[in-house]
Amino acid sequence: MKYRLPDGRQVQKKLGPAWTERGRPPTGYFTKRLAEDALRRTLDEARRGTLPGMVRTGATFADAAAEYLRYIEQDRGRKPSTLRGYRSAIEAHLLPAFGALPVGDVTTAAIEQWLAGFAGSVRSRNKLLIQLHGILGRARRVYGLPGNAAAEVEKFSQRSSGEIEVFSPEEVWALVRAAGSDQDGAVFLTAAFTGLRMGELLALRWRDVDFAGSTIRVRASYYLGQLTTPKSGKVRAVPLAPDVATALAQLGRREHWLEDDDLVFVGELGVYLDGSALRRRYKEALGRAGLRPLRFHDLRHTFGTRMIAKADIRRVQEWMGHADIQTTMRYLHYAPHAEDAALVAEAFRIEGLGGGTSLDKSGHLGTIS
Repeated sequence: MKYRLPDGRQVQKKLGPAWTERGRPPTGYFTKRLAEDALRRTLDEARRGTLPGMVRTGATFADAAAEYLRYIEQDRGRKPSTLRGYRSAIEAHLLPAFGALPVGDVTTAAIEQWLAGFAGSVRSRNKLLIQLHGILGRARRVYGLPGNAAAEVEKFSQRSSGEIEVFSPEEVWALVRAAGSDQDGAVFLTAAFTGLRMGELLALRWRDVDFAGSTIRVRASYYLGQLTTPKSGKVRAVPLAPDVATALAQLGRREHWLEDDDLVFVGELGVYLDGSALRRRYKEALGRAGLRPLRFHDLRHTFGTRMIAKADIRRVQEWMGHADIQTTMRYLHYAPHAEDAALVAEAFRIEGLGGGTSLDKSGHLGTIS
């Protein structure tokens, strides 16, 4: 396919190999009819003014990426941790692929071709596609691009089993006993009994612990050297179980760092604990206790799975700080429903037979008296 843009530039590109055999062509091959369909789409885009390259902005994709990062940081107020993750992915993957191109020349076909050769997981490809969509969407508003090329790229199918690995109550206590210090033990216990994320535990201060009201208020999170709001962006209250209250009261007997604004779980000289070092000590405690190598975050999942069996889903959502109820719903299959088996038995009960029917020891159907 070859055509000339209004500014005189000539565009030439290959559609794909010709299919001359019988039957339906494989993906990527073109018959005469498919090539004509591509021609009609190109002519339609030219008439609408949305043909890639028709708008010359003078900006490269790298410029558009920089504007997008500025926008989400300054105008949208994204957290430093989120911004750091976006910048890392853009610099590692998107700029090497598209950085030098004029932003208007980043086409749907170019994105699809790049994704097809990307060696990362399905989840990684979908995350990069979302970032491409954001960058090109911002470029459309800032530079007047006729469309968003990433909007036409389909996400990859991503299957999730929904399986969550959690500790049993006995394993939680074994982990606490194996902790290298009283404070680490209190951290592990609090994580499992409150569902707080690690960053929320590191940011916890004495004024957030209401012993009289049996409540912990989650007001902040500390991650990668930055103090921010909790992930949901909202302050929330979580029940303070008696065992956690006892463990925290024990920490309250230390000599220093006991003012309201002091940290509950404190590092040297009263500063924040190092999250990486805490994870390392957590893994060492797992080894000493002979437990499975579950992640620190699985302590939070342990709270979710235990509480969904005792409280309604909305309360669990509030306690865990989930912005979306769908996130909380993944714990539902852990809720025991012993009465369900009785309901099934009742539904299949044969009228007139006292206790219904069952298989006898020889495998034959018999009546239960």
